[in-house]
Amino acid sequence: MGFDIRAMNDLVAKESAFADRVVNEVAKVIVGQKYMIERILVGLLTGGHVLLEGVPGLAKTLTVRSLCQAVDAKFARVQFTPDLLPGDLIGTVIYDQRTGDFTSKLGPIFANLVLADEINRAPAKVQSALLEAMQERQVTIGDKTHPLPTPFAVLATQNPIEQEGTYPLPEAQVDRFMMLVKVGYPSREEEREIMDRMTSGVTQEIKPVCTPAELLAGRRTVEQIYVDDKVKDYIVDVVHATRQPAKHGLKDLDGLIEYGASPRASIALNMAARAHAFLRHRGYVTPEDVKEVGADVLRHRVVLTYEAEAEQITSEQVVKRVFEVVEVP
Repeated sequence: MGFDIRAMNDLVAKESAFADRVVNEVAKVIVGQKYMIERILVGLLTGGHVLLEGVPGLAKTLTVRSLCQAVDAKFARVQFTPDLLPGDLIGTVIYDQRTGDFTSKLGPIFANLVLADEINRAPAKVQSALLEAMQERQVTIGDKTHPLPTPFAVLATQNPIEQEGTYPLPEAQVDRFMMLVKVGYPSREEEREIMDRMTSGVTQEIKPVCTPAELLAGRRTVEQIYVDDKVKDYIVDVVHATRQPAKHGLKDLDGLIEYGASPRASIALNMAARAHAFLRHRGYVTPEDVKEVGADVLRHRVVLTYEAEAEQITSEQVVKRVFEVVEVP
């Protein structure tokens, strides 16, 4: 039975209309940063978690809050600090003296969108509690297990320039994030508009233009988007090239990669490419979709050797080189 690509295109065009409404609504408050907004939407459409990395003042928190208001979802922000405890995040058990019973007090993680601000400032126990919730989609408090709401996504931020008093996330934990998005500075024109808006004294209100039900319907459509076998092979070739570069014509990278991307990267690349096609109102994935999301999916999953660090080679450069050399179908 053949795949009806025209019917899929029509379905995607209908189901993806809400994404344009969300982007336009968020643009009332956020100037530029379309790249970051799209990547957060990719995470929401695939059930993946996103790690945002950028210097302070780039509207990371404001973007997440505005996006959540546009989607009409429950939002929670947790400021990670060195004295934060796991109970402050997931909740704790409280003893009621009147009844003699223990009751669970749920923490801020029970929201649709959780912003973990400066995740690398909290100790390992808190990071583990968060990442366990991300993976299992449930939290155990005392002897009771509580499922997290649907949809559920963690958007974490970290500051790349200030490392004093931080607890860097281990590679195995960073791998749980579907994407690591580098948030850049706005252009000169965008910065001028930001300055004018923020000093005008006029505040724009974000109105809900999408429901969580629409988002979940979009997620189900993303799962149906067509991926050709050749594109699937291309994804696997790209991921394998990070593990065995010499076998894929990348002898110049031999000895620079300590650990390549895990199988989780292949899954994430497939799903992120589908979501990217969905946001472009297409019912099928092209190699360009894979390339567009490739750096975000792979940059934090490629661990380099000391030799690479000594030569000041970054995982970003390695991933870019892989996409340059691996043959496109």
